Formats: sequence, structure tokens, C-alpha cells
Amino acid sequence: MAEDLTIIRSASKAEQYTSLIPQITALLDGEPDLVANLANIAAALKEQFGWFWVGFYMVKQDELVLGPFQGPVACTRIAKGRGVCGSSWAQATTLVVPDVEAFPGHIACSSLSRSEIVVPLFHNQQVMGVLDVDSEALDQFDDTDAKYLEEIVRLIKW
Repeated sequence: MAEDLTIIRSASKAEQYTSLIPQITALLDGEPDLVANLANIAAALKEQFGWFWVGFYMVKQDELVLGPFQGPVACTRIAKGRGVCGSSWAQATTLVVPDVEAFPGHIACSSLSRSEIVVPLFHNQQVMGVLDVDSEALDQFDDTDAKYLEEIVRLIKW
């Protein structure tokens, strides 16, 4: 198991993801515990990109419940269809939000969050949770982030 990451910041965003994905794969290799794997994915993404908040919410009955994350304290429970996370879950699609203040019903867990991307986690064609990433900068996320973060969440073993 890899325990250290090689962080590169002087490359394009796509190159940073391309360098990080094999390292995440190595972290997950042979580890069957879901919580441990989600924690390492959140930590690896936070270390590489320095985003404000990176974490997971897991579907538990009729709401999303906070899972492993890196960053300041967060909202604990989110209803389906509420905020960016609940909307991503309800729509079963990745949502890129350039300005969270312009998103109807945005949940402000922190007033410092300015933009967000939420990627659903699928297992057996059902949304089991979401990867939520927040930035203090406006318009931080784009199609490149969506593409590679979707690739990363597909690495999760259920």
C-alpha cells in the first residue's frame, strides 16, 4: 500500500489528475473497508488540489449523511433534492456550480464556500452517496474536474 503521495502542482489540471489516479488506485488496492477508502480518497484530493472542503455524503434511508471528509466541520444530514448534494443525488448526475450563491436552495455549511462540484457514487445503478468538493474561489470546477472525479469515484469498491 502506498502511504505517501507525490503531489505535483506545476502541471495542468488534467496532468495532476492523471498523476493522482494511479496513486489513489494503490491506496485502495487490497483494502476492503469502504470508510477507510473514502477517507483516503478525500485526503488525496485535498492534498493534491488544496480545495476548501472534500468529502462524502452517504445515502442512509431518505437522506444523505456526512461521511469521511477533509476540511472544516460540515452539515451532517441533507435531504434528497436539497442543496447541491441533495440535487445531485435526486438527479443522479454530476453538478458543477460556478457560484453557489446563484444555486437555488444552496445549503451554506460554510460562508467561505464559493463554488462546488458534486459527483454521485453509483453501485448497482443506484446512487449510494456523493463526493462533494467546495472551493473558496468562484468558478473553480469545470468539465475536466467532472471527468476525472467521476473516474475516481468509479474506483470505489462496494
